[in-house]
Amino acid sequence: MKIYAIGDLHLSGKPPSKPMEIFGKHWADHAAKVAANWHQLIRSDDTVIICGDTSWAMDLQDALTDLNWIAALPGRKIILRGNHDYWWASLKKMQTATENNFSFLQNNFFTCGTTAICGRLLPSSDNFNADDAAIYRREGLRLEASLEAARQAGYSDIIAALHYPPLYDAANESVFAELLERYGVRHCVFGHIHGSDASMVFEGIRNGITYKLVSCDTQGFTPQLVK
Repeated sequence: MKIYAIGDLHLSGKPPSKPMEIFGKHWADHAAKVAANWHQLIRSDDTVIICGDTSWAMDLQDALTDLNWIAALPGRKIILRGNHDYWWASLKKMQTATENNFSFLQNNFFTCGTTAICGRLLPSSDNFNADDAAIYRREGLRLEASLEAARQAGYSDIIAALHYPPLYDAANESVFAELLERYGVRHCVFGHIHGSDASMVFEGIRNGITYKLVSCDTQGFTPQLVK
């Protein structure tokens, strides 16, 4: 039983109503690439964390084509919201519409064996100003609530799944990185960043935490092994 992560699938039905090739030729028929790599790697007892920006759909009903396509792929799916996931609705509505084929990560946590998986959307800027402060504090509190719930349930092996990067520079600090360190997180996976912009964010090991960008185009449209 393994845990993988992938993000930023940016699906839009079949045929796609918003083809991603406008962002580069490597995006051509990207859903087929994701499916082929997914089938090659993922077994039925594996878990895949989906780090947001899953579908371009504007409402839940329209997103079902994309969500059902993912649901048919092997493995358990834990999914969180990205900034483009306008289709995201209440947990009850999403669970009912998808026939409980997804674990929706929102102010909660899920377990995989002895591992807890926590996470949040988080703000995106690497230079927060006064206007961002309220969102910054709120998202920090929500991430802390997820981490604390896992700790209170007795879990010390924690994976943090985020949409936005928690760090843009290893030398800088953020409330999110501080929380991950305080709660003993060892793996942090995140998305949002694409292509050459990957150099903008910190990846690697910092204070015992492995940070990994899992946006699908930066990883050859392949789910990445977390542990």
